[in-house]
Amino acid sequence: MKFNPIHIIILTIVTSIIGCGEKKGAVEVPSNPTFAQHIAPIMAKNCLPCHRLNGAAPFSLEQFSAVRKRAKTIAKVTLNRYMPPWPADPNYSHFVGEKVLTDLQIATIQRWVEQGAPEGGSNYTYRAPELYRSSIRKPDLVIPFDTVALHEGDLDRFFISKAQVKLDRKRYVSALELVPASMGLIHHANGHLLLYAEGTKSGGQGTVGKIETTKGLNLKSFERLNLISDDGSVPVRVHSAFNYLPGVEGVEYPSGIGGYEVPRDFAAVMNDVHYGPADANTIDKPVLNVFFTDVAPKRATGELMLGTNGVSKIVPKLLIPANQKTKHVSRYTIAEDISVLTINPHLHQLGKSFWAFAIKPNGDTIHLIRIKRWNFNWQYFYTFKTMVKIPAGSEIVAIAEFDNTTANPYNPNQPPKTVAERWDYGGASMRASDEMFQFILTYTPYQKGDENISLERKIVKP
Repeated sequence: MKFNPIHIIILTIVTSIIGCGEKKGAVEVPSNPTFAQHIAPIMAKNCLPCHRLNGAAPFSLEQFSAVRKRAKTIAKVTLNRYMPPWPADPNYSHFVGEKVLTDLQIATIQRWVEQGAPEGGSNYTYRAPELYRSSIRKPDLVIPFDTVALHEGDLDRFFISKAQVKLDRKRYVSALELVPASMGLIHHANGHLLLYAEGTKSGGQGTVGKIETTKGLNLKSFERLNLISDDGSVPVRVHSAFNYLPGVEGVEYPSGIGGYEVPRDFAAVMNDVHYGPADANTIDKPVLNVFFTDVAPKRATGELMLGTNGVSKIVPKLLIPANQKTKHVSRYTIAEDISVLTINPHLHQLGKSFWAFAIKPNGDTIHLIRIKRWNFNWQYFYTFKTMVKIPAGSEIVAIAEFDNTTANPYNPNQPPKTVAERWDYGGASMRASDEMFQFILTYTPYQKGDENISLERKIVKP
């Protein structure tokens, strides 16, 4: 057999994993691994959240036959750590729901495939999340939005979509989770709640509508979508109550933290719903999963956004000349002690790397996130395992690198051309062909003991 250099590299990696003895750490690589005993648990945790019906991945791996069919591909993409997609560096910081395979797990997959990918019997549990389409649990209420028809060849398309709701009484909401019909269709969506005073809005649950626009939610779009109260008043708006990015999984914060009190009449509004380029005719019908609680929200959460349209400027100005690589920094000093729950780095297609940390007044550094290889297609809201305290006077620093050369496989322009923020839109253009640099933190004012409060997801397993 003739080997080229890449084969030699791959074989060297495999040898380093499984050839120098049978152990990784104190655990032995199984001599005869089977799907039932060894592979199914790895894939259920790391693969099925996306590779399932209506998941973000392009195909399902919910059946053993589908896994065996792609066994060699699975071995290859796990060996080079292309899959599972987890951009955050696990050597820098840790988050809920990390999908990072150990060397032992990778070695076990390699050996299993080498030995013919045996099933090892059928008496095992291997299931994706239930088909109520939630990564949290069965929702208490599912709110459907209007259908969107996408056509092959469509480029960036933007919508504002509403769904009005009428409850039998006011309720407390502990979590909201936006789920597209297929998670790969929507590039991002920002969601708001509109809260109507008692008796000021007619209509009820199931009243939906949408408009196609790039202007965002303003008074004109309020009027076009009939979102104004019947008496002419503008309802209370809860900004960023729910959001969506590819790969995002729902999260429910600890009891009493975050959440909302909603009246009998409210509306869920998806603002700036961004559908990226479509390669086929398809239909999207998103739903909003709602989770109620009997516990009133005692501690509100807020958002702090650095960079584009945020509280801090970008230095130097976000302009990436053709055939160049650039580095930019955004800094912000906080005035009060805060407890951070989630963070979201956001760049577009020219992004190369992202790094964020906080410098305390005494000079110590708090690690937030480091992404060595930016992937435009996987932009998570990262949830810390416990709340992270950032003391008053600390400087939050976000650093982003961009690659506007032909070496960037995600570069939408060949040959490259100069790309920047859309300053005519105040920097807020969400088009993938423009650029952005944002770092968003979800936080609550610090209280003693926050560092010990777990943010692990409360998943009810099937």
